[in-house]
Amino acid sequence: MKLEILAKNDNKKVQNAIISQIRDLINFKNLEPGDKLPSERMLSEKFGVTRSSIRETIQKLEFYGLLKSIPQSGTFVAQIGRVALNGMVDDILRLEDVDFKSLVETRILLELKTARLASLRRTDQDLIQIEEALNAFAEKVLNGEDAVQEDLLFHLAIAKAAGNGTLNTLMLMITPEIITNFEKYHVCDKGKAMLGIKQHKDIFEAIKQQEPQKAKEKMKIHFKELYQYCYNIEK
Repeated sequence: MKLEILAKNDNKKVQNAIISQIRDLINFKNLEPGDKLPSERMLSEKFGVTRSSIRETIQKLEFYGLLKSIPQSGTFVAQIGRVALNGMVDDILRLEDVDFKSLVETRILLELKTARLASLRRTDQDLIQIEEALNAFAEKVLNGEDAVQEDLLFHLAIAKAAGNGTLNTLMLMITPEIITNFEKYHVCDKGKAMLGIKQHKDIFEAIKQQEPQKAKEKMKIHFKELYQYCYNIEK
């Protein structure tokens, strides 16, 4: 675990150094929105890092909307002014790794919204996928098996049914970190998982019956114990 943390920290340092150098390159060369950056190979040679590090950093800056890659054409400065770009880069460089409590708080905010929207927008196909995930979770729990991933698949199916691409993307982004932390803190032990079956069914029924307020309330109940547990381990 310690080696994994060190590797993660080293990777972040490399990415931050590349982000700073890309910003300096844009400013030094007075690149305007829509201007093309040098190729990955050229940036790799110029900054003295691997092409994979350049690629990962460009993907990160794309996520924040600062760069745009076009297949077969290259990477371009996004349609954003230089002052805003520099400010956003400063904010990105100050970002810290999220703690478990922050992750749970964010997840709860997202889940309450997705449950409500899913009850309003779900299709018959969405209901099938949610129910399949629910049944897969219940089967593993009843067999005494670890069901963390099935639990999250149930919630991801609800996020998809919400019909909001941004909310769905945010859920997908935080899912790997949630799985890691759930396993680390043994969040889904057998007792909590058994209760989770009933709570999942309650949420599913509210979404199926298209009752948005009830779906939100059932999701809130589902996360109440998790939030209290999370608060206790962080103290």
